[in-house]
Amino acid sequence: MREIIVSCPDENNILQLYHIKEDGSSRRKITNSNHECMMPAVSPDGSKIVFVQQSGKGMALWISNFDGRNQKILTESGRNLIPSWFPDSKHIVWMIFKPGKHPAENSQLHIMNTETRESRQLFSDPQQIKFSNSMAVVSPKGTKVAFVSNRSGNYRVWLSNLDGSDAKPISPTSAEHDGTLKLPIEQKVPSWSPDGKWIAHWEGVEMIHMSKFTGRQDRERDKLIGETWNVWVVDSDGNNKRKAGRGDDPTWSPDGFVTRAFPDPKKGGLKIMVETRSGWKELPIVPPKTPRYGRFAWKP
Repeated sequence: MREIIVSCPDENNILQLYHIKEDGSSRRKITNSNHECMMPAVSPDGSKIVFVQQSGKGMALWISNFDGRNQKILTESGRNLIPSWFPDSKHIVWMIFKPGKHPAENSQLHIMNTETRESRQLFSDPQQIKFSNSMAVVSPKGTKVAFVSNRSGNYRVWLSNLDGSDAKPISPTSAEHDGTLKLPIEQKVPSWSPDGKWIAHWEGVEMIHMSKFTGRQDRERDKLIGETWNVWVVDSDGNNKRKAGRGDDPTWSPDGFVTRAFPDPKKGGLKIMVETRSGWKELPIVPPKTPRYGRFAWKP
């Protein structure tokens, strides 16, 4: 049975990391922090986890063994989000953002050697870093990086060499704005398939346009915005794009099937689905009536 690390609220409603089997069995808490632990990423060799821990000073990166032991801080508190691994299971890439409407608005990508804690900015060309660059994931072969940038206007998934050269948007959209809402269509959170042939990502109207963030109550508008949220899959050449289905935060199972997460009123909380050869099935790794979670990661 395949293993997963998932971020869910504990009995005190604090996000913690849990080790769990894909059928929902053998659930075991592996962090016990007073601060929320989220956005886990498992190293390609399956031995380590890097994750974000939130505190009053911001969000820091931590690393541990896969079983949660030997937890160490990698970055002092700041605005650090969405770490992911290089194929060597030694280096990570993550985003550091400045205050704004949302983290992707003013971010840059950084790379770190987790053994020495030496780090630097991933892109250095002034023509690249004058735009926001965020949510990076390195290809399984370690030669390409998919990331989110606003360099073409709206936020799109881009693909480039590791130094940012030869960058291009990878997932074409049929329109720049939603026809009904008259709001920008954005793309976020790219994720590579294990074989490096496909990239999954979220696409839709950003939630910053919803009542919670605008301060203007409009339930019908909120509903329409939520209906734009879908996970899409495109090949690494930018072709053969298909809609996987409603949801956000895509990942890939070790055998190459995409997942998506979305709120389910019938379940009273979050529902996670994984594609299979025979169709979609639920991945029961989040307890019923769980309104929020901090993402999950498969053990390769």
